[in-house]
Amino acid sequence: MSDFDTIIRHGTLITPDGVNQTDIGVAEGKIAALGRELPGSAREEIDAHQCHLFPGVIDTAVHFNEPGRVDWEGIETGSRAVAAGGGSCFFDMPLNAHPPTCDVASFELKLAAALNKSVTDFALWGGLVPHNLEQIERLAERGVIGFQAFMSDSGIDDFPRADHVTLRKGMKRAASVGRIVSVHTESESLTQRLAQEKMTRGLTSARHYLDSRPIEAELEAIRNALDMAGDVDCKLHVPRVSCAESVALITEAKKRGADVSCGTSPHYLVLTENDTLKLGAVAKCAPPLRPPRERDDLWEPVIAGEVASIASDHSPCPPELKRDTNFFKTRGGISGAQHLLPLLIGARESIDHFGGSTGEAPTLPAKALALIARLTSLNIAERFGLPKTKGRIAIGADADFAIVDFREKYRVRAEELFYRHQQSPYVGRTLTGRVVQTILRGQTIFKRDKIVNLRRGQFIKPL
Repeated sequence: MSDFDTIIRHGTLITPDGVNQTDIGVAEGKIAALGRELPGSAREEIDAHQCHLFPGVIDTAVHFNEPGRVDWEGIETGSRAVAAGGGSCFFDMPLNAHPPTCDVASFELKLAAALNKSVTDFALWGGLVPHNLEQIERLAERGVIGFQAFMSDSGIDDFPRADHVTLRKGMKRAASVGRIVSVHTESESLTQRLAQEKMTRGLTSARHYLDSRPIEAELEAIRNALDMAGDVDCKLHVPRVSCAESVALITEAKKRGADVSCGTSPHYLVLTENDTLKLGAVAKCAPPLRPPRERDDLWEPVIAGEVASIASDHSPCPPELKRDTNFFKTRGGISGAQHLLPLLIGARESIDHFGGSTGEAPTLPAKALALIARLTSLNIAERFGLPKTKGRIAIGADADFAIVDFREKYRVRAEELFYRHQQSPYVGRTLTGRVVQTILRGQTIFKRDKIVNLRRGQFIKPL
């Protein structure tokens, strides 16, 4: 009789605490043993020699647009992309689905679709909009991870922005049921005024769009969100900070006792506004990509541990929605779920800012690798109240891993994308460090460019 179901041997294990050479014994989907040269046998042995093992990535912000807009992405294709990028779990955003996840009926539709189609585990965000405040408690009972609100136009008619009165009331109700509120922080009044001024004058290029969403619009909204959350004792998350000044506001609020965290995305750490100008709408997002100096400055609080998480903010749409000659009218959103982890490990910018060097393989310091593990796993599990089995490398935790070969250098190609629409600003970009295998609860779900196990993911509720 085997001691384990699986033994992963000879890998370099990256944990939020550091880097270790260790074997991993897996039994019944859980980590059963850790140690060098583990004794015993297993039905399957995985040789991870010269590879690094990260905790399975938990992507806290994806828009898979199901039900209602599967022609934009869909849970099946989206979750496959997550798995191909080393992901074991995603949090699906409430908007872009039709209907959006703003009441129990819409929640049940999305849950049924995800249980039937998702390759990875998943959690679901609920919406916080003007017409659904009475649904907050009911959605919390059903197990939403938290509530997402927009302080500016979301771009979706059936997911209106939350004005200050709505947001404050929604935060109070969310706090009463112990749920976090995630807020897209851009000032509606400032961004709309600047956009209208430019369009009235016929100024509709990518440059004019970028100028209509300045950093001050982000800072103003963060200040207001912090004030409201503090007034009603609401746990707040700001998911897509695009500059160091935003992180500084949140860090200062935390020092004053606020229960607040922030996250960012690889595109704010790797790309700049120059990519929007060069590539067009495939690199359009909100907040927009910032100038190179702002991109570089954002790395400092990330490395200092002031940013809690990094999510892809994967937000796809059909190519035809990105072709309007008026850049203000082109659909925003960056497709990036498949390369969240590789971008942090092997992008030129990551290596430079983490203090590593390039060669045949990236040589990031152990502390940088441990930070990446925290930003994509442990910090998320702790901040969002996931079960203790998630986001951790410990005996009894779920055996969720991303196996990465740092020796592989490759160019991102459109035909290798698992997305419904094979478009991304990272196409053509050279990365070093490829995800070669993803393991979910001890079972391989992705290996060498193929989804190899169609087991369905589980719905993860916060504790």
